[in-house]
Amino acid sequence: MKKWLPLIIVAIVVFGIYSWAKGFNNTAVDYKEKATRSWGNVESSYQRRSDLIGNLVNTVKGAADFEKSTLTQVIEARAKATSTTIDANNLTPEKLAAFNEAQSGLSSALSRLLVTVERYPDLKANQNFLELQSQLEGTENRINVARDRYNEAVEIYNRHVKRFPNSLLAGIFNFDPMDYFKAEAGAEKAPDVNFDFNN
Repeated sequence: MKKWLPLIIVAIVVFGIYSWAKGFNNTAVDYKEKATRSWGNVESSYQRRSDLIGNLVNTVKGAADFEKSTLTQVIEARAKATSTTIDANNLTPEKLAAFNEAQSGLSSALSRLLVTVERYPDLKANQNFLELQSQLEGTENRINVARDRYNEAVEIYNRHVKRFPNSLLAGIFNFDPMDYFKAEAGAEKAPDVNFDFNN
């Protein structure tokens, strides 16, 4: 029995390491998948906003003598925003910054459009326009919620792979920390846009 004791101890240690590595790996996969899915929800919310803006632009186009340059800016910003996408498995700080910059450009162009609409009473009273406006407001809220949930999922995943002793296995299994969605500089100052077209 004594001659088998070292082998039994080694087997127990190996099994313990295997169980720890398996548990770390499976949990990291689950957390990363949740963060990746959360990023998909962020992109989905932005896509919904883009679709609504397209409908809004088409409605505004029907207004007589509406400023073409303002519409062109929105159309160009929308094209840039929809062409800037990121693979959820490759969310680098640079790619996130480019994505955020494109979306912020679209937000700015949309704000200018809504300010310009103030000079068009018929358009302000257009029921289709008002409905799209209301949906856009709701979508902006969805975007904020989706970004917050993504950051929460990233925090849980990052904590798991950075804590010792998990950090020892993270490099071996290629579980790199994920980047947070950060607001662009100055984003804490909300644009001054009047959404109440009934006044």
